[in-house]
Amino acid sequence: MSSRKVLISGASIAGPALALLLGRNGYEVTVVERAPAVRPGGQAVDFKGRTHRRVLERMGVMDAVLAAQTPKTDIRLVDADGRIKAVMPGEFIGGDVEILRGDLASLLHEHAAQQSGFVFDDEIVALNEDAGGVAVSFAHGHDDRFDLVVGADGIHSEVRALAFGPETDHLRRLGYHYVVVNGDMSTDDLVTLLPDGRTVGYGYNEPGRFATLGGPKASQMFVFRADPDVPGYDRGDVRTQKEFLARHFRGAGWRVPAMLDAALAADDFYLDELARTTMTSFTRSRVALVGDSGYANTLGGFGTGLAMVGAYVLAGELVAAGDDHVAAFAAYDQRMRSLTAVARRGSAGPFLAPPSRLRIRLRDLTFANRTLFHTMMRATDLFATDDSVPDYPLN
Repeated sequence: MSSRKVLISGASIAGPALALLLGRNGYEVTVVERAPAVRPGGQAVDFKGRTHRRVLERMGVMDAVLAAQTPKTDIRLVDADGRIKAVMPGEFIGGDVEILRGDLASLLHEHAAQQSGFVFDDEIVALNEDAGGVAVSFAHGHDDRFDLVVGADGIHSEVRALAFGPETDHLRRLGYHYVVVNGDMSTDDLVTLLPDGRTVGYGYNEPGRFATLGGPKASQMFVFRADPDVPGYDRGDVRTQKEFLARHFRGAGWRVPAMLDAALAADDFYLDELARTTMTSFTRSRVALVGDSGYANTLGGFGTGLAMVGAYVLAGELVAAGDDHVAAFAAYDQRMRSLTAVARRGSAGPFLAPPSRLRIRLRDLTFANRTLFHTMMRATDLFATDDSVPDYPLN
């Protein structure tokens, strides 16, 4: 059974990472992406712990990631009068190394494109499997056949919907939304750069609401509670999304009114729910899922590193199994079931936007108290590290 001709949907992080590894190891790889090009900019993503670093080194991109990393950014948590209540250190936000998502996607694309083909401005619309492979229909291109298909197309994966069933069967909504905005908002009267090169952002909380100004994720970010069962916006209509944001931050203090004005006028605006996938098996017949398609937990702090580890494990198992994709997929499922346990629990929403003033104070205490902070940092490093990930025989 051949498994050498592979189609990957998604050219953000997991897709190019997998293409890079498979292409180097003799696979005929095509990556299809609905966007017209690699998406630039975007929020910062990070890597932490031994496992993430080892995977980056095995992929041959560690030096490029270090060269493009962003400086550490502290978030000063302030009250309505701008007084600093606690500081969320850059080491907590940015892990061992932090890089803009667009920069990471670009360097992975640059490495992967040496052996793999990329098709932009197109997407998969149908999958039909038979004994010899998978027939794939595209929105704009010609139909084609592949031995394997991999969904690396994000938390709202179309490949997952086509091969595994509707999103509602595999995604748990967590009752929070987030918005990242790159808008025109002045910070001239705030300290934004420290003498050692570390940058500074600001965060403001009210029960169930969190707004940040500056920092690594975007020029502005909002996290807020919202009933997931009450329709509030159209996912295809940015105007209704901006109205949804404005409703949930109406009456907020500090600089939030000016931040909302900037957000509502911004072209670079993204809103989505906090959600996590519930899957414990990421393959079905000749289709596999990598990254947020299979194991997402929005803003959970492990997504990008876990996506890279998943791409490494899938490529490693395919190469180790030769042309036996059945054995490779079974091994991938087994390994990733434990590696993705961290993505199937917890929610960043109550931590970033606690539901009460008491919970806000207790959250701030974890950063103000050195012992509590170091305990939390050790825990996050432990969650990100798994020394059982093999050293696969990959080129």
